[in-house]
Amino acid sequence: MCGLAGIFNLHQKPVSDGLLKKMGEKLAHRGPDGEGLYVDRNIGLVHKRLAILDVSERGVQPMSSKDGRYTLVFNGCIYNYIKLRQELRSCGHVFHSDTDTEVIVEGISCFGIDYIKRLNGMFAISCWDSTEERLFLARDRFGIKPLYYWFNGKTIVFASETKAILEHPDYQIGVNLGALNEYFTFQNLFSFRTLFQDIAMLPPANTLVVDKHMKKITHNSWWDYDFSKPDESITFEDAKLETERLMERAVAKQMVSDVPVGSYLSGGMDSGTITAIATNYVPRISTFTCGFDMSEVTGYEANYDERRDAELMANHFKTEHFEQVINAGDLRWSLPKLVYHLEDLRVGMSYPNYYIARLASKFVKVCLQGTGGDELFGGYPWRYYRIFDSLSQQNFFDQYYSFWQRLVPDDSKTELFQTSALRQMSLEEPRTVFERVFTFNDQLGYKTPEQHIQNSLYFEAKTFLPGLFLVGDKLAMANGLEERFPFMDNDLVDFAQKVPVRYKLGNLQREIDKIDENVSKKMQYRSFDDGKKILREAMKGYIPKKIIDRKKQGFSAPDESWYRGENASYVRELLLNKKDTISAEFIKPAYIEKIVREHTEQQINHRLLIWSFMNFEWWCRIFLNGHKV
Repeated sequence: MCGLAGIFNLHQKPVSDGLLKKMGEKLAHRGPDGEGLYVDRNIGLVHKRLAILDVSERGVQPMSSKDGRYTLVFNGCIYNYIKLRQELRSCGHVFHSDTDTEVIVEGISCFGIDYIKRLNGMFAISCWDSTEERLFLARDRFGIKPLYYWFNGKTIVFASETKAILEHPDYQIGVNLGALNEYFTFQNLFSFRTLFQDIAMLPPANTLVVDKHMKKITHNSWWDYDFSKPDESITFEDAKLETERLMERAVAKQMVSDVPVGSYLSGGMDSGTITAIATNYVPRISTFTCGFDMSEVTGYEANYDERRDAELMANHFKTEHFEQVINAGDLRWSLPKLVYHLEDLRVGMSYPNYYIARLASKFVKVCLQGTGGDELFGGYPWRYYRIFDSLSQQNFFDQYYSFWQRLVPDDSKTELFQTSALRQMSLEEPRTVFERVFTFNDQLGYKTPEQHIQNSLYFEAKTFLPGLFLVGDKLAMANGLEERFPFMDNDLVDFAQKVPVRYKLGNLQREIDKIDENVSKKMQYRSFDDGKKILREAMKGYIPKKIIDRKKQGFSAPDESWYRGENASYVRELLLNKKDTISAEFIKPAYIEKIVREHTEQQINHRLLIWSFMNFEWWCRIFLNGHKV
């Protein structure tokens, strides 16, 4: 796990060592264990190392193939690298380190760039081919490791984080207003733009090849999710046993490390499953939980603190358990740091993620994470049952788009954005971006409830899940910590896609039987708690029954209460100060004031939108106005 950056001047201008080092300095938090530099005329690569496998000098990057043709910088971890190394040795390759990096570069040397399709793990790769004078960029299947780039027609600049690209003297910072519109629709970006003008993210499971003849950037997709072909012949019992077997193998693979490995432990099933299996490999594994001061919290948020259930599991598994309690005042201290590291604003209230990563980093260098279980095994039934009775593709799009407008619906955008910003954006664009996620895959069907749920699983794996990975990567790496995601093992994901929907959702048939074709298809919101049925059954022998039967709960601070109470003054200070509020150039202050008032007076819970307003305000202060964090 590391940070990488580089410059390729297509017009042969030499790359500056000094500029590369400045870019590397911006990524120092990602790799505190060392730096490597490679410059050959018009190509330059820089790497900041977090030493996990073979912590000796033999693991230093950039790393070149034995024949000298390929030079590579890599961020991530390949869990099947030992098997791949054995295969390469049988072909005559000699290895001088015990790193996955050397396996990748020698594999590319032997089999070409398509070798990345054999990698089971998380990765962002930059590889220079000195013979053909081509640069190759790639990301893993699922988009766990980030990779950004800026291309102006004569130079491509790329990095693990945007802040390194901002160091290039030819880049002029600006706001991508189309991306801003998208963010304030979905609290996420479904396209691969960023808020930074002209800086894009390479999509997951995509490659990019750049040579001196390149006129424009073209992404090449080499893998995609496919929930549309379930194995209807498999029995529930066989599916349960295979889920259990693959889950055990996934955790075992991801325990590979030459440094201490720990695990997050909430009160839920996903992190509990991972911890339960991990204890077979580390008898007294370190576990980490983040809780909240509930003294001023009311309503349903009073149940947000998961420490009691986490302590139950920690005692059950005999882990060395650490906890941190967040109070309302921690938001003010952490928010500027969080936005500086996050850069690419994405899903949800994420400052608890920053704190728990900081806690874990004091004891381990690698931490296992439960992200992915919900998206693969149907953990959000209340979302699927909103649309599973759609009558057509258009009906499906209408219902689902209405749900995913998490922040500001399209018909309120003229209230939200300043007129100058509105002139430079299309209010119809978010809907187009939304539909493009589905139409990218021509295998999707829109006729049955099962197909609609399969489409929902596909959509969330393509959009919501990469947002969670981005937040996890950025905030863990801000603390020099590597997060790993056992649910995203290639073999487990391939199998999970083939598990029939009826094995994932316990009440599917009951809901199908309720469909009345004479009733309006705009279903009202209802709460369900029947997701991940197959996973719950598979894990019954691992974690306490109380946790198996526990209602689904996200990892979130009680901000609805705090924005009305202890943090109300901070919200107003940050967002409603006419003298200091920078985001007012794009967002109408009157709209923000209305939202804050409605929330404070308990008319509407606007916690998601208030969080996004605060994030964007700090984004403007840091990246547009140069505020030092």
